[in-house]
Parts: sequence; structure tokens; C-alpha cells
Amino acid sequence: MNGASQKPHTGIVYIVGAGPGDRKLITVKGVECLQRADVVIYDLLLNDVLLEHCPAHTEKIQAPDPRIRTTRQDELNHLLIEHAKAHKIVVRLKGGDPYIFGRGGEEAVALAEAGIPFEIVPGITSAIAASAYAGVPVTHRDYASSIAFVTGHSAALHPDSNINWAQLSTAVDTLVIYMGVAHLRQIVERLITHGRNPQTSVSLVRVGTTPQQQVVQGTLTDIVRKVEAVQLKSPAIIVVGEVNRLREQLRWFDTKPLFGKRILVTRARAQASDFADLLEANGAEVIQFPTIKIQPIEGANIPSSNEYDWIIFTSVNAVEIFYERLRENGKDARALGRNSICAVGAKTVEALNRIGIHPDFVPSHSSGSAIATEIGDVSGKKILLPRAKIATADLPNALREKGAQVDDISLYDTLKVANDGDKRRDDIEADLLNGGIDFVTFTSSSTVTNFLEMFPAHTPAALLANVKVAVIGPTTQKTALSRDVRVDVLAKEASVESLVEAIVEA
Repeated sequence: MNGASQKPHTGIVYIVGAGPGDRKLITVKGVECLQRADVVIYDLLLNDVLLEHCPAHTEKIQAPDPRIRTTRQDELNHLLIEHAKAHKIVVRLKGGDPYIFGRGGEEAVALAEAGIPFEIVPGITSAIAASAYAGVPVTHRDYASSIAFVTGHSAALHPDSNINWAQLSTAVDTLVIYMGVAHLRQIVERLITHGRNPQTSVSLVRVGTTPQQQVVQGTLTDIVRKVEAVQLKSPAIIVVGEVNRLREQLRWFDTKPLFGKRILVTRARAQASDFADLLEANGAEVIQFPTIKIQPIEGANIPSSNEYDWIIFTSVNAVEIFYERLRENGKDARALGRNSICAVGAKTVEALNRIGIHPDFVPSHSSGSAIATEIGDVSGKKILLPRAKIATADLPNALREKGAQVDDISLYDTLKVANDGDKRRDDIEADLLNGGIDFVTFTSSSTVTNFLEMFPAHTPAALLANVKVAVIGPTTQKTALSRDVRVDVLAKEASVESLVEAIVEA
């Protein structure tokens, strides 16, 4: 995408395949399109986390629901053309691949007829991705060397359908059928009638590549009964062929330790990505529900570092905001060359390393008493403590008891965020009360306090009766217990990596 920073003189439409569900299966080019978009028109069942790639000005439009709007495609085509003619960069974001049962071809024809420039960005289709996540390779040298993708929509079963079931039933080794759950009985009957062995292995994969993925296996003889027994609903693909026999050996996704668990993350959105990535890597579904945001304090100037023997950084935020203040004053990391540096936590160490600072001391724990005990003799020493406005007094008090002179400087504030909307809060409230969320995680005292304030109609005990609570360290645990929040999981170290390990062990 050469010249990605420049807008075209005329509008253009990118028809982008978003992949099947896992937000990370979109292509790099697909993400680049979203990052440039003025308008995004996205499918109903899409993972809406992908929309976070868009700039702040992007207009986001949900495509009409095909189940209730018979004129949906005409409306979509009109929207694409209208916005492109207004000289906008338009992204038509579609699940899976645009050209595999995605009507991308119809949209491209409409754009071509209207003289609108367009590009197609292919996506990973569910036949490939959902099968792979279920442990079923659609081809394998010992089982299948041919494959066909077929629509199982009702129109495909009509007598005048252009799908030749008589030949298709035995023409390929692996048959992957889209949109066929509602017509599974008829599909099975046609395959058997036209010569497919009734003992052929079959898998249905529902919402593949997501933590809600569900797999039902059987043969053409018994798969209808098995699917009806578990009441499996669409969306799902149907995989017919002997490759299904490899699932028990090759399944990998739904064996992850947190597979199917729904975990609420309450930390600031800007800080949540690493935590969310670790949870998702272990199979969890992450629900982002930030209760705080980090805001640098205007006019908070830092004194000259030359005045101090020690500077203690207790968080990544402290490092980043402190360094930004240095740069605003025309300085860089060399200004810290004479100071002894303490970093609390592995992430804080990493943040310092990124600006070329290697701390002189890293305590074993994040508690104020541990830092003051392990730092050594600080009697008569001057210590600078740049940190959050709401931080507790434990650390500076412990240092002062050892004879240190401590300047406790407030660099940033931790503010309660406005919720994404009453409906989102209401949905989460309902899930908490009915056990639809497995874990709530707290990574600071402020996340505990702000979270509880968002649900004033319930006592903490009632709100969290059906969910486990996981906290990052003893300070957060202390705050939770003081607010009558039961703590089920405590990280061994004050890091998100340790918190994820503790959740997995629990």
C-alpha cells in the first residue's frame, strides 16, 4: 500500500476479509486499510475489536442484517458508492474471505459498474481456519488430496440448484459445507443417497477460532442425532471426510488451560494489551472493561535529578511520564547518570531498559516494607519518588523511618473512565450475576474501587458471588478485602505474567 499516509484524490473502497473470528487472523494489509479508513461498513457477526484499529475520525456503520432486510445487498452497494463518491477511503469489512460465500464479488461488480476504484484484500476463510483450530487438516497425504467448498443454504438443496450433488458427493475427499446446520439432515441424506459411505467421518465446528468454539463429531449415520442432542446452532461449518479422524491427535486450541473461560480485564485500555494477549494465548475470552485511565498531571514538573541519591520508579507509567518530562525540558536519560535507580517490577525494568537505563536495585516484592528493607542504608539520603497521585503512603513512610529524605512527587492521576455505555455495563452486570463471567481481574487498588462504583445497586458480595476474583498483588488484595471483595487468586509477583499463571493454576 504505497503512499499509505496520503489520501486518494477520488474515493476508493477496500473490500477486506477480516478472517473467521480470532481477531489476530486478519492480514497485515487488512489492518493497514482500517488504519486509513474514513468509513468502515462491517458485518454483523464480526469481532468488533478489529474496529479499534481505526483512527478516531472513522465513521463506523454496521451493515444491515440480512435476516430481516431483504434489500440488504442493494443498501450496502449504495452505501459503498455514496461514501466513495464523497472522496472517502471506505473499508467494507467482511467476515472470512470476501470472495468465498461472502458476496464480495457482487459488491465489486456494483463498484465497477459505478466507476468506483476498489481493491480486494483476501481473508482467511472459516473452512480452513475453523477446521485447523478444531484439529482437522482439510487435506493430508494419507487421507485427502482433494477438497470442495459448498454452500449448504436452502437454495443449494432445491431441485433446480446448480450444485450437482450426485457428482459432488463422491468427487472429492474432503467436503466443507458452509451455512448448512439448519439443513444438516437433508445434506446427509443427499450425500448417502448419491454414494457417500454412511460411515464417513463428519465434524461440525461452531464459531471456530473463538473461545466459544464447539466441535461435534460423528459419521453420516449418526451426526444428525448428535447435533440435535447438544442443540448446536449456526454459525458452523460441516466437514465431511476421513481427515476428521485426525482431530483427537491434532487438537490444540480447545485443550488450552483457559479455553472457554470468560475473563474481565479492568485495567486501563492502554495498558491492557499485554495482559489480554497472555490470557488469549491460554485460550480465554477477554472482556475489556477499563475502569481507569492514566492522565499526566498538567504542570507537574520534576526537580533536578542532581539533587537526589536515589530515584525509585514503581510503575511503567512513572518511567514513561518522567522521561517525557525530561524530554520536554531538553534532556534525556543522561540526566539520570549520577542517580542510583530502583525499579519495582519486571515491566518497570523493561521500561527503563528501553530508554537505556539499567536499574541498580530491583526489590523482590512491590510492598513498601520490602522495598525499604532491601534497598539498604538510606539514612541521610535524598530520594525522589515520582508516581501516581493516589499512591499509598506505605513506601515513603517506610523510607522516612529509615532516615531518608523523601520527595513524593505526583506525576499522573488515575481517573475513573466513563463507561462505554449503559448497555455495555448492563450486559456485564447481568453476566456477573448469572455466572456468565468466570474471572474478574484487578491490577491496582483504583481498579477495585472504580469497578465497584460502577455497580452501586449491588453489594460486592452479591455482585461477585458467582465469579472468581484475581488480583495482582498484596496492595490490591488489601483494598479488595477492605471493600468486602473476596479474593480467590493472588499473583505470586506483581506482574500480569504472574497473575495469568495464578489464574491458570486456579
